[in-house]
Amino acid sequence: MKTILSLIHDDEGQEARYQAALDVARGVGGHLACLDLTIVPEYVGDYSVPMTAGGLLLAEDTAVEAAHASRMRSRIEREDVPFDWTSTTGFLSQTLEARAGLIDLIVVSTDHTGAFFAHMTHVIGDLFVHTGKPVLAVPPANCGFTAQGRAVVAWDGSQDAEAALCSALPLLRIAKSVTLFHADTGAMTTDVDEAARYLSRHGIKSTVKNEPIGLERVSEALVREVASEGYDFVVMGGFGHTRTIEAIFGGATRTMLLKCDVPMLLVHRR
Repeated sequence: MKTILSLIHDDEGQEARYQAALDVARGVGGHLACLDLTIVPEYVGDYSVPMTAGGLLLAEDTAVEAAHASRMRSRIEREDVPFDWTSTTGFLSQTLEARAGLIDLIVVSTDHTGAFFAHMTHVIGDLFVHTGKPVLAVPPANCGFTAQGRAVVAWDGSQDAEAALCSALPLLRIAKSVTLFHADTGAMTTDVDEAARYLSRHGIKSTVKNEPIGLERVSEALVREVASEGYDFVVMGGFGHTRTIEAIFGGATRTMLLKCDVPMLLVHRR
């Protein structure tokens, strides 16, 4: 996990996204690949929108983004993290996907209010499908990424959970503590204790927490666990397909994107 793609865009999630990307880069000794993106609205090119109106709005966004990019670049030049900078204009999903080839981690925002981008969960789902890269989803109100904090791994024994665990190793090595949380539905394929042994072989001590959930949805148990135990970040598998996002645990990824207050490292095995 050395090359970290950080989206630079003037929106309410920018500061949290920026700080999280910096914190991860510092924690793993990584490099920031800054993507300064003027986002083309989905309705530009829609025949129901006059071309002059769409063009004027895009021109206005371009001017705003140029000023924002200048401020952000000045800030990152004063940081102790190596970086490169690319400025472009395009659709959000497609541009992130095109830039993700030689990237180890993509940092984006969650946005259940729609204030930044009305279908951010769709964007994350598209990134799962088309890139297969780990995605760090950061809530806009978050203060950064506590790399040396307390981590929880949502475990259901699926291939996505396995992929998430493997991808998260650089972060789990420096975490203060690691908990493997298994909401027991009786449907697990790879045993949670095997996941703990895997971490141990990488020099990572973990605690296994089995939670019988009865009639409760697993997503609800996971949200409650994260909130009550004060974890600093979550690692979990995610399942996506074009223009939608589904999840491990029957909807847990979607629920976490809506309700979780800490950063989430999400991985889908293509």
